[in-house]
Amino acid sequence: MHGPATSLSTAVSAWLLVLLCAVSGAYCLRRAGRAGGGPAAGEAAMGFGMALMAVPLRLGGDWQAPVLGAVFCGAALHAVWLLRDGPHHAHHLVGSLTMVYMALAAGTGAGAAAGSAGHAHGQGAGLPLLTGLLLLYYAGYVVLGGARLVTVGAARAGGAPAGPAEVIRACRLAMGMGMLAMLLTM
Repeated sequence: MHGPATSLSTAVSAWLLVLLCAVSGAYCLRRAGRAGGGPAAGEAAMGFGMALMAVPLRLGGDWQAPVLGAVFCGAALHAVWLLRDGPHHAHHLVGSLTMVYMALAAGTGAGAAAGSAGHAHGQGAGLPLLTGLLLLYYAGYVVLGGARLVTVGAARAGGAPAGPAEVIRACRLAMGMGMLAMLLTM
């Protein structure tokens, strides 16, 4: 089906992705406030940046791609700094560099033709091999994260409410799915 119904479903999906990323970012920001920053602050920045990149409307010009690219270059540098504490921060580096890549792809003009504020929808933006590798990475991340979340949830006795660790895992899973969705639309 083509036309208004297709564009309506695409817009609804995009706004749901915006909402998902913004809520995940807000939760991480709240957690960062309690913990005094740390990885939660980086996850909050990633969530809000993903929400802004997923907005399906042009918001007053072509400022988003360079601004988001600069913000996520800074986040990538911060992730490199965090790597000194161990390789468990490598995912933050991959995520930041992926956001830089999508911002650069959106800034090439293909995104403007598609009418999106962030990434280029269906315009073949980006390098197919790199996009494919990132899709494989995030698909694996989402499957592994989902399996871990289900395993932890099944181990909970008597339907006890989810604790902070499960909510954090769910937020990471949601942002991984959001990244996968944005890469799929490139």
